[in-house]
Amino acid sequence: MKPTDGYWAHRYIGRPWIAGARGPESFDCWGLFLWVQRKYFGRELPLIPVDALSLRVVLKTFNDHPERKRWQRVSNPRHGDAVLMRQSRYPVHVGVWLDIDGGGVLHCAQSVGVVFQDLWALDRHGWRVEGFYAFRGDPCQAAMKVS
Repeated sequence: MKPTDGYWAHRYIGRPWIAGARGPESFDCWGLFLWVQRKYFGRELPLIPVDALSLRVVLKTFNDHPERKRWQRVSNPRHGDAVLMRQSRYPVHVGVWLDIDGGGVLHCAQSVGVVFQDLWALDRHGWRVEGFYAFRGDPCQAAMKVS
């Protein structure tokens, strides 16, 4: 198995969601996204300190952050792309698209931890995909190493 084939993901399934956790034993959604991007796709992305329990702060931080300019919206996701999701009116959740088992999203959600779900399962659990985003360009200059 190659690290980029996606089958490594099974080792993270079931790890708990903890606000602000950056892994590898626990994560929040951004922490899991950072971990996977660095470890399996070689992308050093910035830590974005936010209160994961404050919707208003999360929205403002992500809308204003320069890292958003390095991701381009695409109609068909590919292995390693970002998946922006919502359960209410605003997108506040991120996962990683993996091309395994027909394709799906590895993400870490409050009360369930790390899961891998296809689009049908996401929908059944109330997640709406806001968009798929492919990495374009160099990582943010402010990127900090995830340990």
